[in-house]
Amino acid sequence: MERKKLKILLADDHRVLRTGLKLLLSSQKDFQVVAEASDGQEVFDELANIRVDIVLLDLSMPGMGGMECLQRIREGKVPVKVLVLTMHSEQQYLREVMLHGADGYLCKDTLDTELFQALRTVAAGRRYLGEKDAHALLNSLIDEPQEGAELSGREQEVLAFLVRGYSLSVIAEKLYLSVKTVSTYKTRLMVKLGCTQKSELVEYALKHNLLG
Repeated sequence: MERKKLKILLADDHRVLRTGLKLLLSSQKDFQVVAEASDGQEVFDELANIRVDIVLLDLSMPGMGGMECLQRIREGKVPVKVLVLTMHSEQQYLREVMLHGADGYLCKDTLDTELFQALRTVAAGRRYLGEKDAHALLNSLIDEPQEGAELSGREQEVLAFLVRGYSLSVIAEKLYLSVKTVSTYKTRLMVKLGCTQKSELVEYALKHNLLG
């Protein structure tokens, strides 16, 4: 008996990557790519018009990014599984992604067979993490909490957007600030929190519960 095909929506702003993924998934008899999207809004447009079982979701997209898209899917109780496929191999987004209701998390450098396994696992109603990601999440949960730095309300807002992967220009638009002002806030946060790169900033914010 032929296995029922899983209807997949590919959400990534890189057309070449989507094409490669589509070809890869078409090699499996139980996968069918039924739609594509280059940002979060297109994901919702497609979900409103076609039945989808799984959204294969990138985090870094222009406009509505993957994290905001995931939140809106869960808040709207859209009946679809979400497997995050991201370039962020340092796991700085892992904990937040899972807390916001993702069904699985994989890095883009994963093996083809693991991607197939992840899709079938979430389709069956179970969550999926690669071994490396599972260890990273476990370690983040058992780390001893420490007292975080005191941040102003505006600094917390900017930090929250930075952690969710928004660009400086998008943050500026959302907070009605200039890009230069947002850049200044980012620099101030880096100095105040003792961070030298964005991945450290994200890790610090999650570890010290600075997002509220």
